[in-house]
Amino acid sequence: MSKFMIRMIPLLALFLFVGANQASAQSVSAYFGLGSAIDSAGTSPGCAPQNVFDGVTGNCEPGGTMGGVFGVFGAEFMLKPHLGVNGEYAFRFAQADYLPMGGLKIRPNFYDFNAVYEPTSPDSQFVPVFEGGIGGARLPLYLNQQSCATPSVCANFSQVFATSNHFQLHGAIGLKIYVKGDMFLKPQFDLHWVPNLNQQYGRNFVPQFTMAIGYTFGRR
Repeated sequence: MSKFMIRMIPLLALFLFVGANQASAQSVSAYFGLGSAIDSAGTSPGCAPQNVFDGVTGNCEPGGTMGGVFGVFGAEFMLKPHLGVNGEYAFRFAQADYLPMGGLKIRPNFYDFNAVYEPTSPDSQFVPVFEGGIGGARLPLYLNQQSCATPSVCANFSQVFATSNHFQLHGAIGLKIYVKGDMFLKPQFDLHWVPNLNQQYGRNFVPQFTMAIGYTFGRR
């Protein structure tokens, strides 16, 4: 778990709990899930399509694509029967190859704060969820190298080489499916619009697909 994620968890919880206490939230939901966020490889000026300039080697080489397994966690507070707020954080579990010739890996993550609209009755078995808000994207690059004390004694190490931070607009549509009491499954489709993300990847739009499991407290 990254230091950034460790910092974000208490800040996210504090933001949401304070807002809920002030507004007398009618229900609180917490959830965690798995999914993936997708983007194509980027293209640096002067390089062939989907090739990125590697500042370590000084050459253009095939760029990495976004994908792999992402974890997602969030908390939601319904302030009125159909209106509420939430916060979500999506993070790639492992570093992915970005520029392997230069030993660079990347681990993208997204965080967002949203207004929430749920059109059906809170006690329905199927509750559509519509979200819209703002947040950020963080893309740390890791330099992975090998150090050898002797030809037969080597160790691999990884350190943050650079970090790119971007603003994002976020929208999502999901469905809470209450399967047992107040426990629910939540398939969700998210769309992140991240200006200047095409400096690292192929598009500024990043679709994300998630399946989460969660629990609602105070459901009526």
